[in-house]
Amino acid sequence: MELTETSHLTILGKTVRHPVEHVEVFDAPANVSSVRFTNDELNSMCPVTEQPDLAHVVIEYVPDALCVESKSLKLYLWGFRDRAVFAEAMAAEIAGEIMLTAKPHRVRVTLTQRPRGGIEVQAVSEIERD
Repeated sequence: MELTETSHLTILGKTVRHPVEHVEVFDAPANVSSVRFTNDELNSMCPVTEQPDLAHVVIEYVPDALCVESKSLKLYLWGFRDRAVFAEAMAAEIAGEIMLTAKPHRVRVTLTQRPRGGIEVQAVSEIERD
């Protein structure tokens, strides 16, 4: 089994106590056809009322040469905690970040915001590389 180069990773194995602006990536192993992350604790704020919003997010992508490092993803998602953002915009931003950094063939983000006032919001953002 060949180990990939990891010296460029700045978060994994370190104590980091703040959100990060971008996820980190590593070389994708051979024969990985899809990757899926889920998180039940994605926090943000309503851009109008500034009340807290809690969401479940599923991030699925088809890797090309790179994979997303999960600790950096956790810290990236943490950055939404104090941001006023609509669920739809958050789904699109997360999908854009994965496409920008990992350059997968395809990414799909499904964000389900927990109900407030009896309404659940589900936003899906999909990006496919040309």
